[in-house]
Amino acid sequence: MMICIEPESEVPIYTQLTNQIIQGIVRREILPGDSLPSVRSFAADLGVNMHTVNKSYHELEKKGVIRIVPKSGAVIATHDKFDEAIYQRIMEDIKPQIAEALVFGIDEEKIQMMVKTIIEDFKNK
Repeated sequence: MMICIEPESEVPIYTQLTNQIIQGIVRREILPGDSLPSVRSFAADLGVNMHTVNKSYHELEKKGVIRIVPKSGAVIATHDKFDEAIYQRIMEDIKPQIAEALVFGIDEEKIQMMVKTIIEDFKNK
């Protein structure tokens, strides 16, 4: 999996890392049960502070994307079934982006097309 950090971005580096790991899972570049690199080695590889990687890993753990196993590191979690709580959390996370799109005059059809395009992009890697 290729991680591309944009230091000049308004998006914090730990958020960029978190998002790219999630996208790597969706694209099946990393699979449930796979281990992520240690915080120290990942930070060195990316040229970022260890605390940045640590913050990303804890964010992923909080979301249920990874499990942090003592002495084994961060492992991609398995999600075999629908989880209503996760569905509700993601629904709340998406609401501000949908509201912003509506404020800028993007209609419902275009919003649905955006979502469909993003899903297709993930399917096509």
